[in-house]
Amino acid sequence: MTADWYEHRPPTIAEFEDIAQGAYERLPETFRALTAELLIRVEDFATEEILDSMGINSPFDLLGLYSGVDLARKSVMDVAAIPDMVFLYRSPILEYWSEHNDTLVHVITHVLVHEIGHHFGLSDADMERIEVDAVH
Repeated sequence: MTADWYEHRPPTIAEFEDIAQGAYERLPETFRALTAELLIRVEDFATEEILDSMGINSPFDLLGLYSGVDLARKSVMDVAAIPDMVFLYRSPILEYWSEHNDTLVHVITHVLVHEIGHHFGLSDADMERIEVDAVH
C-alpha cells in the first residue's frame, strides 16, 4: 500500500517542535538530566548574522546550532546573560532528510544529540553511542 501523497506536507514548526521534543524524551535519562537548563528552539533558518559569523554561504548548510558556553568552559562564577540553547533549523533539516534514507525522527535526533553534545564537550564517538541508544 502506498501513502496518499496528495495529503502529505512537511511538518509545521509546531509539529517539528513536537517531533524534536519526542526525540529529546527518547535520549538516555542520564543525558537528559544534565540538560535541565538547556532550551531547544526550532526556527526555519539560521539568521544572516549567524551564517555570516560562521562563514556559511547557504542557509541550507546549517542544520542546528548550540548557543552558549559548553560545560567544560563554564564556571560557577559565570552569570549567564541568556540561557544555553540548541537551535534546530527546520528547512535545512527537511532538505537533508529529503536527500537521505534516514527517517525524519532519526535526522532530528542526530542533530539534537550533536548540538547537545557540544554543550557537554562530548566526542563524536560518545554522541554516536547516545544517538544509537535514542533511536533503538
